[in-house]
Amino acid sequence: METVDIQAVESKLSDVTVTAIPMTPKAPQQPGQSKYAQLLGVIEEMGREVRPTYAGSRSSAERLKRGIVHARILVRECLIETERSARQ
Repeated sequence: METVDIQAVESKLSDVTVTAIPMTPKAPQQPGQSKYAQLLGVIEEMGREVRPTYAGSRSSAERLKRGIVHARILVRECLIETERSARQ
């Protein structure tokens, strides 16, 4: 597995502006899909954008940045689901 310097990626993404482009997932998400499964899908999509971002692709950098935002939201939702199931 390839190591990624997070600070280098963040510095490349710091000057990128995000435009409102709807995310079109590669695989259609089923309505009953768990938050964890959605998170895995988003992470998989983000992995495809890392190399083009390093090569200087602005569109890939924007998709990667949107993926990071989406993944952060899903992580919070996964934690909430985990806490709920732990209480039951």
